[in-house]
Amino acid sequence: MRIVIAEDSVLLLDGLTRLLTAEGHEVTGYKTADELVAALGPGADVPDVLVTDVRMPPTHTDEGLRAAVHLRSLHPRLPVLVLSQYVEQRYAQELFAGDVRGLGYVLKDRVADVDEFLDALTRVASRGTVIDPEVVAQILARTRRSGLETLTPRERDVLGLMAEGRSNTAIADRLVVGLPAVEKHVTSILTKLGLPPDSDDHRRVLAVLRWLEHTPSNGERP
Repeated sequence: MRIVIAEDSVLLLDGLTRLLTAEGHEVTGYKTADELVAALGPGADVPDVLVTDVRMPPTHTDEGLRAAVHLRSLHPRLPVLVLSQYVEQRYAQELFAGDVRGLGYVLKDRVADVDEFLDALTRVASRGTVIDPEVVAQILARTRRSGLETLTPRERDVLGLMAEGRSNTAIADRLVVGLPAVEKHVTSILTKLGLPPDSDDHRRVLAVLRWLEHTPSNGERP
C-alpha cells in the first residue's frame, strides 16, 4: 500500500516508517499539518491510507484532525487512521460526523502492539471503521440515554466490539460464543436503537454513530 503519515514526533514517524516499509509498504512522512494538506490538495495522487496524529504544530491542539477532516472533504474515499495520545471523545465524535467508512481512531499506545496496529490499518484501508477499545470502554461507561441504556450487558459488549470494526465472526471468537448468538444480539441492538431497515453494514455503522452522538462528553482528558 501507499501510506502517508503525518506525525511531528521524529522518533514515532521514523519508527512507523521503518515498520511499514518492512511490511512492504511505500511510506511518505510529513511533520506538519500544513505540509500534509499541501501535498494532498485538489488533484493530488491520493494514498491508500493516511495516518495522522490529532495534535500537530504549531499549536499542538487539533491541527492533524482538522487536516484529516479537510482532506476527506476533498477526497471522500481517502481512508484515514487518526492517532491520539489520550482518549478525547470530542475529537472522535468530530471525526465520525460524516461518512465513517474508511475511518479509524486509535490511541498511540496501540502502535506498540504491532499486529493490532497493522490489523487496524488494514481494516481502515479496506473501508472499515475502527475505534480504539479504550475509547469504546469509556463511552460505554458514560452512556446514560437514547435507548442505549436499554441494552443488556452482553449487548453492550457486542456493540463495543462492533465499534472496533469487528465482524460477527470475530465478535463470536472474542466472546467465545456461537455465531447465531452474536447475530441475535446484533439484531436486538439494532431494533432497540430504532434503526431503519437497510443493509446490515450500514445499520451497524448507524448503531456506532448513535452511540457516539448520544454519549456525554466534556472534552477533558481522563
